[in-house]
Amino acid sequence: MPHRKSLSLVWRRYPQRYQLIGSKCLTCGTHFFPPRDFCPKCRRKGEIVEQKMKGTGKIHSFTVVRVPQEGFEMEVPYVLAVVELDEGPKLTAQIISVKPDEVSIGMPVKMVFRRISEDGDSGIINYGYKFEKA
Repeated sequence: MPHRKSLSLVWRRYPQRYQLIGSKCLTCGTHFFPPRDFCPKCRRKGEIVEQKMKGTGKIHSFTVVRVPQEGFEMEVPYVLAVVELDEGPKLTAQIISVKPDEVSIGMPVKMVFRRISEDGDSGIINYGYKFEKA
């Protein structure tokens, strides 16, 4: 059962992980990622629609990970950042293809798709978004 549950979770989040699909309130113009069904600003007056994000933005904040969690030992040191998308929402992602000392707040970045993890030796390979210098 756990394997089936994790598989359904992967497929359920497919649009958000592989296309940066968020949402937008047509009433106030606020973008959301991950998507929301309800605008906290407009409440009942808000009209929410699906919105594909451009995948570009800038680094809002970041940290260099030197003691990794299990499964990421081969990647240290690596950069985790809060990326502010051009549309406004902020998300957390790994910054790749740049040395940690070359990363800076305000640096323009673009989304790319890369391997995130693998479920065992013969399991599902999970892909998702990461960001690199634009």
